[in-house]
Amino acid sequence: MPAPKVASTPTLPRPIRYQPAMETIGDHEAKTIQGLIETMDRIQTIVARDTGRAKRGVHAKAQGLLVGEFEVLPDLPPMLAQGLFASPQTYPAVLRLSTIPGDVLDDAVSVPRGAALKIVGVNGPRVPGSEQDATQDFLFVNGKAFGAATPDAFLRTLKLLAATTDRAPGLKKVLSSVTRGLEKIVEDVGGQSATLLTLGGYPAINILGDEFFTQGAILYGDYIAKLALKPFSDNLRALTRQKLNLSGHPDGIREAVVAFFQTNAAVWDIQVQLCTNLKTMPIENAAVVWPETESPYLSVARLHMPAQNAWRADKVELVDERMSFSPWHALAAHRPLGAIMRVRQAVYAAAARFRMDYNHQARVEPRSAADLPA
Repeated sequence: MPAPKVASTPTLPRPIRYQPAMETIGDHEAKTIQGLIETMDRIQTIVARDTGRAKRGVHAKAQGLLVGEFEVLPDLPPMLAQGLFASPQTYPAVLRLSTIPGDVLDDAVSVPRGAALKIVGVNGPRVPGSEQDATQDFLFVNGKAFGAATPDAFLRTLKLLAATTDRAPGLKKVLSSVTRGLEKIVEDVGGQSATLLTLGGYPAINILGDEFFTQGAILYGDYIAKLALKPFSDNLRALTRQKLNLSGHPDGIREAVVAFFQTNAAVWDIQVQLCTNLKTMPIENAAVVWPETESPYLSVARLHMPAQNAWRADKVELVDERMSFSPWHALAAHRPLGAIMRVRQAVYAAAARFRMDYNHQARVEPRSAADLPA
């Protein structure tokens, strides 16, 4: 009689320990940062002139504002029990869902989406510039790699977006329809075009079924990692690739989020992909997808969001108007790594200052659940 089969334990990756020499600062990085700040300023100035309010330089349109809890899972192995994830705890958390352009577009211009997560009441040594804060931000986009390999390439892409800000919104809807068709052709043959997606070729589907990724690397305690935010509860998974009719619904994505959370709670899975090979998982090139065959994404936390009004006036005023999100609101154990992440520190801070100064508001960085909407 054959012996009964025993379930095998998944093989954990063997991560590389971080060393400062693994990062290389480019000769022209400071000049590129200044160019990014000036281009972001141009986008914000145009939008502020047209709407009377300053918006974020990127991810200007929020598609849902959620308040809930971030739960670090128990019994993580040592390589995953790092930094914020070192021990099982629960923290207040804010999630801002968005679309990526710096101007507020009709959702028929279907572009990639973002999810900015702010975890509140986090204590410990912090990165420079964030010493007085008590938050940990993780910024996700629904693509596994960044659309530009270097800060110079990022600047070229941002200039392209700046050139289209406030230009022919009706034409953008037509262009979006065309590029969605072209993107489908590309995907049907096994590819994907970051340019087509950015120009409006993203499928018109429910944002709540999307998977999101940090794209750039971060320090993960002793190691190097990328993070993912994925639907976990069955009701979110059921929305994967669910089509939305955005024609005639300029805020259709937001409407779908608000309708869902009127009666539903939801849970996302937070996963970590540890760097095991610097050749195939580079730090300085954020445009490279790290192969999951070498290091799979592993669950480390859950994000719980109860049923709520996802577009309540007090949330809009506090979260959308007065909070800022940056990967540099961080513990030292989760310092952003690589060129794309480095330039974000000064660029995002400058964009937040522009917005607060123009709108005559003070930036709010919460310290506890008492600072968040109920």
